[in-house]
Amino acid sequence: MNIQIYALKKCFDTQKAERYFKERKIKYQLIDLAKYGLSKGEFESVKNAVGLAELINDKCKEYVTLNMQRLGTGKVAEEVLFKNSKLYRSPIVRNGKQATVGYKPEVWKDWV
Repeated sequence: MNIQIYALKKCFDTQKAERYFKERKIKYQLIDLAKYGLSKGEFESVKNAVGLAELINDKCKEYVTLNMQRLGTGKVAEEVLFKNSKLYRSPIVRNGKQATVGYKPEVWKDWV
């Protein structure tokens, strides 16, 4: 099992996800989305696992600033999301080709 948590700092759901894995003594790697973002391959893998709409945080101010509500979930929205890591919902938790967005302990339980 190779758990990776992509997260924005100060995200409450990220703190809950970290606590979930720590309490179960499951090793994980925490990656700061704002600093490192997702590589193109990681982005494609997560997008294929959860869908583009699930990745977009429509409650952040960048969502309005970048006019994402008009872009929908097409190729342009995908490019804007890939280049602006503050638009991601967090945490993004990966285990190989499997991924979740947000706090989803019911799914993580099946990974163990």
